[in-house]
Amino acid sequence: MSTATTKTRKPVADLPTVKISINQIGMDRPKAWLTAGIEDFRRAPVVSLTYGLFWVGLSIAVTIGALRLGYWHWLLPLIAGFMFIGPLVAVCSYGVSQAIEKGRPPHLGDAFASWQPHAGQLAMMGVMMMIFFLAWIRLATLLFALFFGMEAPGADVFYASLLTTSEGLGMLAVGTAAGAVLAFGAFAISVVAIPTLMDQDLTFMEGIEASVRSVARNFRPMLLWAMMLTGCVVLGVLTFYIGLALILPVLGYASWHAYGDLVRCESTEAPDH
Repeated sequence: MSTATTKTRKPVADLPTVKISINQIGMDRPKAWLTAGIEDFRRAPVVSLTYGLFWVGLSIAVTIGALRLGYWHWLLPLIAGFMFIGPLVAVCSYGVSQAIEKGRPPHLGDAFASWQPHAGQLAMMGVMMMIFFLAWIRLATLLFALFFGMEAPGADVFYASLLTTSEGLGMLAVGTAAGAVLAFGAFAISVVAIPTLMDQDLTFMEGIEASVRSVARNFRPMLLWAMMLTGCVVLGVLTFYIGLALILPVLGYASWHAYGDLVRCESTEAPDH
């Protein structure tokens, strides 16, 4: 049986309070979330593919734009930086999962408009994720200068040297390690924060607190979940983004089920004055 730690929000005037409980889960749950995400995709294939293809098209457009403008050396940091903004991308999928849970057929409005009632707090979460993203871009710039100097080599020389020279291998090793630390920090504050904000009338700081507590209480399964998310996104990128049309909706739905397993929010009446 799951155990939980609890924290109760302080009453504000006569508004009801929300008691947030964090459940303890087993190592088998990440696989169950992914399976549930696949099932949600099967129940809403048209909406899911439309949502996924939107992000595929945007990713391809950004890549082509970077190449045509001569910013090819930003492609790897931008692709890696997707891990920092991925939780925001998943916002659209939560509305679809909510519709499925309510027993009604989801539509495009669920995917692209369900976030609007919570726009303010979600925007604050967006600011937090952008801080991580900008920190990663700054770090990538410093690493590039450290290992390759201030002058960028040609694209063919640079990409060939990544796996054939000590400078390239060193930059990949240091960049991967530093990026993993940053990415896990972003994961820890957002993994259930955004679905919590989509489901409850809470502040973004309360969502972040619930997310951090979820990771701290279930570190091993959440580390496994983070690795599964990363592996799936890398697989999608290696298919020249096409695989993301399937992967992004499935991961979004799976993240909603993760929230349902980890967080329990109960409304309580405020005391009479």
